[in-house]
Amino acid sequence: MTIANSTDFMVENAVCDFPSTPEEERRIVSELTTESEDNLKEGNLYFVISKRWYTRWEKYVEQPTTNGCESPRPGPIENSDIIENTTSSDDPQLRRLLVEGEHYVLVPQQVWNRLAEWYSGGPPIPRKLICQGFYSRSFSVEVYPLCLLLTDARDDSITAIRLGKQASIKELYEKVCAMTEVSQEKAHIWDYFGKRKGQLLDPSSNKSLEESSLHMDQDILLEVDGSSSSHIAMSSAGNELALVPLEPSRSLVTIAGGPTLSNGHSTTSKFSLFPRITSEDDGCDSLSILGKGERGGLAGLSNLGNTCFMNSALQCLAHTPPIIEYFLQDYSEDINRDNPLGMCGELAIAFGELLKKLWSSGRNAVAPRSFKTKLARFAPQFSGYNQHDSQELLAFLLDGLHEDLNKVKRKPYIELKDSDSRPDEEVAEELWNYHKARNDSVIVNVCQGQYKSTLICPVCGKISITFDPFMYLSLPLPSTLTRQITVTLFYCDGSHLPMPYTVTVPKYGSCRDLITALGTACCLTNDESLLLAEIYDHKVFRYFENPLESLNLIKDDEHIVAYRMKQMQKGSGKAKLEILHGGQERAVLESVRGRDVKLFGTPFVTYVNTERLSGPDIDAVISGFLSPLHRVQASSKIHNGVENGHLPNADTVEASGSITSPDTEIEDACDRELSFRIFLTDERGLDFKPLKSDSSLKPGIVTRVLVEWNEGEHENYDSSYLNDLPEVHKTSFSAKKTRQEAISLFSCLEAFLAEEPLGPDDMWFCPGCKEHRQANKKLDLWKLPDILVFHLKRFTYSRYLKNKIETFVDFPINDLDLSKYVKNKNGQSYLYELYAVSNHYGGLGGGHYTAYAKLIDDNKWHHFDDSHVSSVNESEIKNSAAYVLFYRRVGSKIESQTAEVSMADMD
Repeated sequence: MTIANSTDFMVENAVCDFPSTPEEERRIVSELTTESEDNLKEGNLYFVISKRWYTRWEKYVEQPTTNGCESPRPGPIENSDIIENTTSSDDPQLRRLLVEGEHYVLVPQQVWNRLAEWYSGGPPIPRKLICQGFYSRSFSVEVYPLCLLLTDARDDSITAIRLGKQASIKELYEKVCAMTEVSQEKAHIWDYFGKRKGQLLDPSSNKSLEESSLHMDQDILLEVDGSSSSHIAMSSAGNELALVPLEPSRSLVTIAGGPTLSNGHSTTSKFSLFPRITSEDDGCDSLSILGKGERGGLAGLSNLGNTCFMNSALQCLAHTPPIIEYFLQDYSEDINRDNPLGMCGELAIAFGELLKKLWSSGRNAVAPRSFKTKLARFAPQFSGYNQHDSQELLAFLLDGLHEDLNKVKRKPYIELKDSDSRPDEEVAEELWNYHKARNDSVIVNVCQGQYKSTLICPVCGKISITFDPFMYLSLPLPSTLTRQITVTLFYCDGSHLPMPYTVTVPKYGSCRDLITALGTACCLTNDESLLLAEIYDHKVFRYFENPLESLNLIKDDEHIVAYRMKQMQKGSGKAKLEILHGGQERAVLESVRGRDVKLFGTPFVTYVNTERLSGPDIDAVISGFLSPLHRVQASSKIHNGVENGHLPNADTVEASGSITSPDTEIEDACDRELSFRIFLTDERGLDFKPLKSDSSLKPGIVTRVLVEWNEGEHENYDSSYLNDLPEVHKTSFSAKKTRQEAISLFSCLEAFLAEEPLGPDDMWFCPGCKEHRQANKKLDLWKLPDILVFHLKRFTYSRYLKNKIETFVDFPINDLDLSKYVKNKNGQSYLYELYAVSNHYGGLGGGHYTAYAKLIDDNKWHHFDDSHVSSVNESEIKNSAAYVLFYRRVGSKIESQTAEVSMADMD
């Protein structure tokens, strides 16, 4: 979305006066935010701001003023880390895979205007507020507008068109015609998904782009009357409709298929956010029946724009035997259109049609466009093109399919009876029958079980027992594992070269654990201390000075350094001294006028005594830091040099000789030992003043200086040690983990069933005490379903933190025996075998989902990675990417359904 005159949102070439205090600044922003939240309406503008910059601003305005200004005022708003480098400043486009709260924040227009007045910077990234939802309407900001790739049939040129997904087809025509200077009477725009000419879009239609199944980065085609078209031709798919039919097909052979393509890797990397689609559309209405020699169930699902989470869950359900059997038959009589908890039957119809295409297309990839459109309509939380959670999608889909297929048209009112100390078997059976009287569907019949919940009041001892249904079991993972963190250590006394250390710390430990481990690794003495900091854009982004601060704040892709220094005596005036490094493209004073000083490398930081510090003292500090970097010439008399990063005595290394500068502004610094020009700079990095002999520091304030490097300094000092800091942890999509970190599925289940107190936010109202109590809760398995789903809780969330647990969970494949965990001993088999797994690789936000599934007809495993399907050995199924496990009961009626379900044999 392009907003004209973006400079209107900023003060040109100037910065407005700041409020008098940080508290006043925070109050103004808080009031403007509240005012905006009280006046929500479609079309309101919100602005995207880099989380890094916003965090600095929050720290500045939230600090107490009683102890002085510890956190510096942030510099100009800096959004460069969240926008694509290839886009213009007039129309900046966000990088893909960004996560709100982790990479960016959203602020109302009024807040943006005020921040831009105070700080300048940018560029501004405006986005519109939209309203979504079928039953309950909710507001959300469309952070990623829809991008369509317009092919002009006259010359085959391709142009990106950006519109909101709720824009109409009519608006699309207007924008395309304005851009191409074509009259609307002569323009014809086609759905050109997968470079195949499909549905002709109606220029007068008010149907939205999303309702028309147009998805991110897909192609559309413009044809103009009277022009000579290119070689583009009509595909065999014909004139197709991308929406699902209103009724499921009653015939077992009228299955939508389409032109076949060989199944293989997509044209882009599997980790591409929006890969180009080369597979058939799922909405084509030509027929495709599998022959006797062809195998069903091996079709992939095309990625429509970061939809791997959806594809993973769908493939697991598409290989669930009773689900396949049900949806490949005529289920139209079960559709419940009047259920207020359902989706008018449309979700079940879309899912059923998609399953038929998957099982009728051989090895051709299917693009689930129609299903994605329905999903976005009924579950706006999954709309757009950000990564989502496959388990959350699975939970919504199972519940939604049940309500759409619930055979109970009018749910009876049932008054629950008190257990009155009756036997558990009697109460459990009674409650299950009550549940089935209101809920009767294929999903309930095969996927729902029942557990016993016991609550005990810690005060009066009152016991409450209930029996509740469940669709899946969410199992916690023990959190006693460790984490490796790499930190680059800088020596303030110049005794060593910068050196990276990789230490092992508790995964959910504190900064104290990291400092302790790092101190042990580098042999820290009792009179020394470490200062931890994150480096971003060649500056200190934040310090980790609170020893109780959680290590979850440190992400794997960040660059963390530690400064090793002598502890200062108590009572001395102490201040931080930050030493930045400037480039040599232009002199600093010349660059200041254009405000484009180029920084490089890693800043030096130390504590200094401000009671007696002057300009020459700062020279000495800088000289100490630089001494290990001094290049020793071949003719030098110093023979011991640098060994294992250690210098025998920093004082024996000479500085680079004095070079007198002709600049009259720094005459006071000409007689120093260092040849570098040194400048004092402000907390925002916008003002530079030459460091003079009488320059001094004030206690309690961070002082920053800039060291200007020229060609001669790079010859004398090796600045490469200041660059290329290692990341905290180099992540990989490989999920193989060491077996010493492994835990068993049984230990996860036992943790789920263990007695534990309720949280303070989840108090129980005790009928005995007539008070809310923090009761002890105990869960027991009572009734298990034929299809048993385990969700491994790898993702942990809190108010401030998100984390993924990479622990390897050892789970059985063929012989999962749960007999000892089930309290109801009714003689039923509790032996299960694995048939599908939803996998998650990588970290939060930017990870990737795939699925493993076993074909029921040949008992062989396959890997479903979006459109790519490949065979896989059973030994490869177990790895630390396993996220959702699908088991089926051995010995049940579904276990014997091993006949082929491919459409060729269903007649």
